[in-house]
Amino acid sequence: MPKDPAPAAAPTPTAAPAPAVTDKYDDHAYDDHDEYEDDDGYEEKPVVETVVEENAFGAISVRLDMNVGEVTVEGESVPRIELLRAEGTEAEEHIPIGTRDGGRLTLTVDGEEAVIDPAKGRLTRRSYRVDVRHADHTWRLVPDSIPGSRLLRDEQHIGDFSSDGDGRVLAEWREDAEPEALDVALGYALAAAFGTGAQPMWMLTVEAAGEMLPG
Repeated sequence: MPKDPAPAAAPTPTAAPAPAVTDKYDDHAYDDHDEYEDDDGYEEKPVVETVVEENAFGAISVRLDMNVGEVTVEGESVPRIELLRAEGTEAEEHIPIGTRDGGRLTLTVDGEEAVIDPAKGRLTRRSYRVDVRHADHTWRLVPDSIPGSRLLRDEQHIGDFSSDGDGRVLAEWREDAEPEALDVALGYALAAAFGTGAQPMWMLTVEAAGEMLPG
């Protein structure tokens, strides 16, 4: 329960809060609410929404709600993407959307359902890939470094994404690629939902072996 407020003290000057530093993001980045822990020990996570500026597509909103397992990407020049975890699914803490089970996820593009197929995530970077099929095209977001993942459309490398799993996403498009609106929206949605990057195989193997040791 909240503590009783302390006796009022004389007001003192306070500095204005500094604006959020969001690099490529504008100042619309915010958390809907702070984290808190209820009486049952459940820790609710913040809902994070950021607005990024894409040169050819304008402002794009990327919203991640880890509590219900939902990612929404929308903007005036891109299709609306919604990725939702099924109600009742036990969330895994290290996955922003909460699960890599494609059967427990629903992906829609402007209300039309698309197929999403995340790999399970094992001992190789490729095992952390996420595949999408929609409108006779395929997309894949797959780690290619510790912090980053590449986005492929129909096996063509079109962009690079990075996200720490906190809902904030950075994208760089290849000079020889001409991303379309759906490429952009899906890239941001997948990066926000699953994070990006993975350790090399030898490091993943060492970690897996360490987890099997007693104590």
